[in-house]
Amino acid sequence: MSRFMIVAMAFLFVFVGMQQVAQADEVKAAVEDAKGKANANAEKAKGEAKALTEEAKGNNVQGEMERAKGQTKAAGERVKGEAKELKAKTE
Repeated sequence: MSRFMIVAMAFLFVFVGMQQVAQADEVKAAVEDAKGKANANAEKAKGEAKALTEEAKGNNVQGEMERAKGQTKAAGERVKGEAKELKAKTE
């Protein structure tokens, strides 16, 4: 009977430990996704601010270029966040 109890306890210990690791990976993945989205929004806002500054100076073409650069950097940050999220899920 004691062998059965030891095996059962060992099995439960491993199972619970694996479940906690899986939950920690999900939390880390969600954090990485949120950070990626936050960085993307920040880059987009920077580009928009620079664009408005250039347009206020009368440089409409330069303003559009700054806006496009901000959107491109935002897309890059979003992709980096998704990549880190997938990495965290697979760890």
